[in-house]
Amino acid sequence: MKAISEKILSWASIMEPSAEGQVKNISQLPFVYKHVAVMPDAHLGKGACVGSVVATDGAIIPSCVGVDIGCGMIAVKTKFKAADLPESLESIRKGIERHIPLGAGGWNERPSPTAVAFMDNTLKDEKVHPSERLMGDDGLKARALKQFGSLGSGNHFIEICLDGEDNVWVMLHSGSRGVGNVLASRHIETAKGLMKKYFISLPDPDLAYLSQGTPEFEDYVRDLLWCQAYALENRDEMMNRVLTELSCALYKEGGHEKEMELERVNCHHNFTQMENHFGKNVWLTRKGAIQARVGQLGIIPGSMGTKSYIIRGKGNPLAYDSCSHGAGRRFSRNEARRRLSMKDFDREMQGIECRRSEELIDELPSAYKDIDQVMHDQKDLVEVVATLKQVVSVKGD
Repeated sequence: MKAISEKILSWASIMEPSAEGQVKNISQLPFVYKHVAVMPDAHLGKGACVGSVVATDGAIIPSCVGVDIGCGMIAVKTKFKAADLPESLESIRKGIERHIPLGAGGWNERPSPTAVAFMDNTLKDEKVHPSERLMGDDGLKARALKQFGSLGSGNHFIEICLDGEDNVWVMLHSGSRGVGNVLASRHIETAKGLMKKYFISLPDPDLAYLSQGTPEFEDYVRDLLWCQAYALENRDEMMNRVLTELSCALYKEGGHEKEMELERVNCHHNFTQMENHFGKNVWLTRKGAIQARVGQLGIIPGSMGTKSYIIRGKGNPLAYDSCSHGAGRRFSRNEARRRLSMKDFDREMQGIECRRSEELIDELPSAYKDIDQVMHDQKDLVEVVATLKQVVSVKGD
């Protein structure tokens, strides 16, 4: 860890100047509490650096959370060993792809019972439900129902992995889907409008904030917490579908999901919640970072084709009990497409059952930072519980 300034502590051994500039912009805001903690996978984001942990007193910056509210990881350790898997994993991959909608526009033809129950329960509870902008928008509610249990695109994925003892794990990455994006975008625009209205000058317009005690702030927090709950349940729903697929593949029938599962970890890495740090209750925003309190389990994925880690937090107070959320991008998507080819795809994905597609070139390991360096940089934040290597990779375009 090094101090970039009195207001910035960084665990990133490599960080591009543009991302460092974003961190410096955030650290100048008057409501930022103590310092900004920069994780070792830090890279350029929109407004706020991905891999930043920001404590605020009396305000929240919506773009610090981002538009995929509640995005995160879930992993399940199963009772199976590598020897239990069939020689060809293609049928398992295709089965997962059939049962979980993929891609940005992917959704279920019919809402699942779990989706209906979640929407009914949360929209009836006045302490939990999102603002009237969702309650009164039938199109958005219908979209949220049908996208519940869908993966999305970009760096969202589903993987079957093996650990160092040949235990079979299932791991996936997704968030609050279209509903989170729509609601987050609305609040970001609201915050920008307020900055203009009150002639508030910022180092970056995307750092527009909402002040605690205002109706706009309360609306955002209500929507935020609902989207985070949606994202958490969305991951559980997809994980249960993958386990059903495994049950069918390995038992030749469904219904064995509960006996298959030994351990489940589900964690956000784009979120805000009230936490106590250095003796004060503050809003703690992690953009591309997970919570890593003492003993808390978490998931740090590498890129498609590289190792991932199940970790246990060390509760470092200077990092606000946080750690990285992955490897972090080395190249932008456009730059990765310019540099990489299908020849690179075949080399870097060798031995992994996956869909061969030019659409996935920007997700290759070469487009990301070295996960081993990232883990080395945060030895004082986490300890490794298990090292995973994928044997099946499923992604949306």
